[in-house]
Amino acid sequence: MSEAHYERLSAMDTSFLVLEKPSSPLQVSATLIYKIGPMRTKGGGVDFAAYKAATEAVLHKIPRYRQKLAWIPLVEHPVWIDDEDFHLDYHIRHTSMPKPGTLDQLKQLSARIMAQPLDKSKPLWEAWVVEGLEGDCFAVISKIHHCMIDGMAGQDLAQILHSNSPDDRTPAAPKPFMPRPSPSNADLLRDEVSRYLSIPGRALRGLREANQEFNEIRDQVTTRVRSVMDMVQGMRDAPSKTPLNEPIGPHRRFDWRDMPLQDVKALRKAIGCTINDLVLAIVTGAVRQFLIGRGHPLHGLDFRIAAPVSIRSDEDGNMGNRVSQWFVRAPVEEMDPLERVEKIRVVTEELKASNQALDADLIMAVAEWTPTILMTLASRSASGAPPYNMMVTNVPGPQFPLYLLGARLLSLYSQVPIADSTALGVALVSYDGTLCWGFNADYELVPDLDTFADLIVASFYELAEAVGVTVSA
Repeated sequence: MSEAHYERLSAMDTSFLVLEKPSSPLQVSATLIYKIGPMRTKGGGVDFAAYKAATEAVLHKIPRYRQKLAWIPLVEHPVWIDDEDFHLDYHIRHTSMPKPGTLDQLKQLSARIMAQPLDKSKPLWEAWVVEGLEGDCFAVISKIHHCMIDGMAGQDLAQILHSNSPDDRTPAAPKPFMPRPSPSNADLLRDEVSRYLSIPGRALRGLREANQEFNEIRDQVTTRVRSVMDMVQGMRDAPSKTPLNEPIGPHRRFDWRDMPLQDVKALRKAIGCTINDLVLAIVTGAVRQFLIGRGHPLHGLDFRIAAPVSIRSDEDGNMGNRVSQWFVRAPVEEMDPLERVEKIRVVTEELKASNQALDADLIMAVAEWTPTILMTLASRSASGAPPYNMMVTNVPGPQFPLYLLGARLLSLYSQVPIADSTALGVALVSYDGTLCWGFNADYELVPDLDTFADLIVASFYELAEAVGVTVSA
């Protein structure tokens, strides 16, 4: 009999399970829109069987998709085990839009699917094939739990199903799935005890192998400890409360907008900043006008944007979360759009110099040895309000067309999960010359999400006008 197999979740991945609430499942979703092309069936629908076959053919490349959660007794730490009862039909769904199949209808469907929590007794992902979309199109709505994979790695995984050639239309033959035996509770508990008993030995080995001079080590440690303390202090101090920072409910709204990437790059060059700085400035301008429209005072407002930063190395090919977090104070009280960019640039330069992205990795390394039950108790004893007002993510995608069994991918929009008391999140993906903005919001708190999306475009135009750049967004 084969040896039992399991994989222990990292502290970062575990945190996404510990911190989520029924009203705020920490799931990442994406809506992908295709021209139907060769995926059309004789009856005029979408070839769902072909999509299912294509997915089954690549599952051996992403084994996590056929694994589910189990829990180590007493310490309650999660592990991945192969799902002996895996059924692809459960994870791939097929639905159709009612006529006329507008994009607004698709946005509503995406929001509903995103809001539904994944079943934690099964592998934590779903894919919905949606036909009946106007313009001779169809869509795929994918959903995956954040504990499986972060946005940077997810971009690589999404490409597994796609090709850069419209002629790749035949799925490969699937490889047989042979689930490995799952460990018993006794196995898990024994291994966990051994793991904690190994801590002193690991520490001694680290000391023996250290070959740096004492002063160099002292300087590095001092610098990093100061940076870690700065980060912890920033996470502890609460930002200002706004209409976007009330307790959220279980339902969502979803919207999106597009910008030509060449216009975004031209504006970035004219201003002399990074793409990320420009994105944060655009969001800041939109938040400013949105709060003014709500009658919320701006003077002295400490509005913070959480911006995930990847700390995944090029050698990291495994699934799992390798991200840190920047907390950027957005100068929403600043009237001058160019001055907003400059203030953001100064903050991000300071964050880069502080090594906070690396120091978050140090914090997570310490957390690897923190019992999950303590992490859970700590999260429950916290105030519940995160140390930021809004999450903004920006993931670079391929700048060439992709195809799914010959059907061209036209656009894709991500939905970043929103935490309690953060009613609106922004996720950007660049694809084939377009910067695709996705907006995920609480249904009750942000009934005017379309207004915020329009303000994003208006903020972009405001910056372009300020530097005399002609754009076509």
